[in-house]
Amino acid sequence: MSAELHLKGIYHDRMLLCDGGELDYGWRSNIIVNRCRDLLAAFMFGDSALGVQYIALGRGDVAWDSTALAPPGAGTQQLTDVAPEQILMSDPAMTIAYLNAANAEVSGPTHRLEITLTLSPGMPPVEVGESSFPLREFGLFGRFGSEDYMIDYVRHPIIHKGVNDTLVRTIRLVF
Repeated sequence: MSAELHLKGIYHDRMLLCDGGELDYGWRSNIIVNRCRDLLAAFMFGDSALGVQYIALGRGDVAWDSTALAPPGAGTQQLTDVAPEQILMSDPAMTIAYLNAANAEVSGPTHRLEITLTLSPGMPPVEVGESSFPLREFGLFGRFGSEDYMIDYVRHPIIHKGVNDTLVRTIRLVF
């Protein structure tokens, strides 16, 4: 079976620092979780499945900073952070587009999607006494009925997003 027939996700983070510098974290893989497949099946069945509704950004587990990150399993249904920041697809900070095989944006449906999140200065808010938001995980969520369903999930080394920095996170999903 061709690798192109498998669900696949990748993401790319770029931090635009307030001093004019830039950090590029490169492209990395993410995991499409089982609940995404459930959403796709519900859609094909004609049930009340909705695609990407929001991205959840989490602090993860501080222990991840000093140990090797265990890869998440396909059965993952939520972030480790019990109170992640959520940014809705309706927020101007998020965009979604269809891509062709050359990763160029196109107007009609394809089997490739690109979600771009731009976290401008002050997003997400930092807690009192902090100078940055410690990002360690994120997930995209859809909805089936009234329940949120995780689509993809990433645990990554800590990224300190400073109050005055901008983080551009690009996520590509291939179906």
